[in-house]
Parts: sequence; structure tokens; C-alpha cells
Amino acid sequence: MNDDRLVDIETKVAYQEDTVQALNDALCQQQRRIDQLALQLKVLAEKMGDLAVAREGEKQQQEIPPHY
Repeated sequence: MNDDRLVDIETKVAYQEDTVQALNDALCQQQRRIDQLALQLKVLAEKMGDLAVAREGEKQQQEIPPHY
């Protein structure tokens, strides 16, 4: 009976180790995706900033009266 308990415990530990590994793999995959999205967001923010600067320059050029 004692051997049966030990086998049951070892089986449960093996399943838990497998579950922990699967969760770790999922977490690592999610972190890589978060890193990719953060990089994309940074690039988009820079592009938006560049566009805002360009539009501001266009507005300033248009605001100059024609006689200047």
C-alpha cells in the first residue's frame, strides 16, 4: 500500500511538472508577443510624431500672408 501511495505521488508530481512547463512556455510566448507589440507601438508613435511635426510645418507655411 505504501508503494501505491508513492507511485500516486510521483504521478501527480510528473503531471504538475508538465503543467508548470506548459504554463512557462505559454508565458514566454506571451512575453515575446508583448515585446513585439511594444516595439510596433514605439515605431507607430514615432511615425505619428513625425507626421505631427510635418503637419505643423505645413500649417506654418500656409499661415504666412501672401504679401510676405
